[in-house]
Amino acid sequence: MLEADTESERADSIPDARLLGAAALSAVALAACGGGAATGGGSNTPATPTPTPTVVKPTAAQASRMLMQAQFAATDADITAVQNQGYSAWLDTQLAAPAAQTGWDWLMANGYNDVSFISQTQPMDYMIWKQLMGTPDQVRKRVALALSEIMVVSVLGLPVNWRSFAMAAYWDTLAANAFGNFRTLLEAVTLSPAMGYYLNTLGNQKAVAATGRVPDENYAREVLQLFTIGLYELNADGSNKLGSNGQPIETYTQADITNLARVFTGWNVDNTGSTATNLLNVKQPMANNAALHETGVSTFLGTTVPAGTTAVEALRIALDAMFNHANVGPFIGKQLIQRLVTSNPTAAYIGRVTAAFNNNGAGVRGDMKAVIKAVLLDDEARNDATLARSDFGRIREPMVRLVQWARTFNVTSPSDQYRIADTSSESTRLGQSPLRAATVFNFFRPGFVPPNSALATSGQVSPELQITSEVTVAGYINYMQTVVKAGLADAVPAYTTERALLSDTTALVDRLNLLLTANQLSAATTAAIRTALAAIAITTTTGQDNRMAAAVWLVMCTPEYLVQK
Repeated sequence: MLEADTESERADSIPDARLLGAAALSAVALAACGGGAATGGGSNTPATPTPTPTVVKPTAAQASRMLMQAQFAATDADITAVQNQGYSAWLDTQLAAPAAQTGWDWLMANGYNDVSFISQTQPMDYMIWKQLMGTPDQVRKRVALALSEIMVVSVLGLPVNWRSFAMAAYWDTLAANAFGNFRTLLEAVTLSPAMGYYLNTLGNQKAVAATGRVPDENYAREVLQLFTIGLYELNADGSNKLGSNGQPIETYTQADITNLARVFTGWNVDNTGSTATNLLNVKQPMANNAALHETGVSTFLGTTVPAGTTAVEALRIALDAMFNHANVGPFIGKQLIQRLVTSNPTAAYIGRVTAAFNNNGAGVRGDMKAVIKAVLLDDEARNDATLARSDFGRIREPMVRLVQWARTFNVTSPSDQYRIADTSSESTRLGQSPLRAATVFNFFRPGFVPPNSALATSGQVSPELQITSEVTVAGYINYMQTVVKAGLADAVPAYTTERALLSDTTALVDRLNLLLTANQLSAATTAAIRTALAAIAITTTTGQDNRMAAAVWLVMCTPEYLVQK
């Protein structure tokens, strides 16, 4: 562990340095070689439907596991609800729940539309942490966060006024459409001013031969590569289709990009009704100026937009062509599995999610509720047998760990401000912060393979390890040591139930094991943590605080916690 910065911090630190060193080193080893990380494999075997689990009443651990995949955390009330309702009925209830206050409305209610905030990004940070930590619709927000890592817009790439509001509007777009239809989501994302600024559709103009101007191709490229169909044609199970030469078949060509780019011309902010204080021009879908829209014929993905087609109709044709491409189900479905359940889903698992995307059972394509249910209720996600497999699971993202801690221990912000700043620093914070990816390719790539690792040898991926290093591991450990004890700004944990168990280290660790890992800590790990806690006297308030913080912190530093199964 890195040394404490002050004498007072050293005095409050946990006395068993050997255990802390072991925890830190085990996490570093995990980062360096992927030990115990999510692994797994696919194949070209055709997907075969399998029933969802028939467990009538899940155990507390099973319910906790489901909750950590479907949302951010598992509380006593949530565990009881899943046990009483069963997986499917509980999830149906969440999917039917109304959306909470939007990020936009929260910013407006807190006066961040004042001109003094015109170029600031901190209001966005406060907004997103409030959305993730302090709103009731957890499943919606968990899916929206996953979508924000697929259809990426980052505040780092928006050098415009009112960036916080533009990002809030984009976040709200993802959240509003998380349980809708993917086709609707795709159009809303395409016409979002934030996306327009980020990938250059906003202000994009038709070609002018006399000056050599041509439409910007940025969005056309990324909407194909990252948001809908990917680089190569896929089978329903996510495996690559192969050509006669035995090589993967590319889904599109440069000509497709060039032609598709013509569709995304003439679009710009809609200033209708916008004022200096209501800022609607960074919220309302972009509007089209017909004089700047390319009206010539455009052909892409085997689809043709006839000459003279209006901008709105051309957009419809283009989005329909992408939406109906056979790749969308496996391409998007696999990434949702990776973000919520496991890094390397089997081919059969991907195939079942693809089937749900293609047809929700009522002939509807792109029903996100059906896709989410297919991801979370699949036997591969719910069966306890996968817990024993070394090829199952995923690294918990740092920002999700922080939200889980907040949700688990009833962290509240009395001021409702959630003044948690950017947590991107690798050496002093999480090394990740929501809506702050460095590029359109997200914080990490879904196909990232850690080099010179067991995962590389087996041909498996672990996306989150792309942002994991000795520096980030040490940064996380030291940051969380402070956070779990003191909270963040005025957002502080309650630990009410846990503090009542301080004198019983077995009961305390067992409770944390259930709430934070779904009982996935090994016997050796729980024994080591109990030993360390017993060495911290609790005869004073300071000692009680130290034991409480140490218990949570040590669990959140273990490999069994960092790798979510």
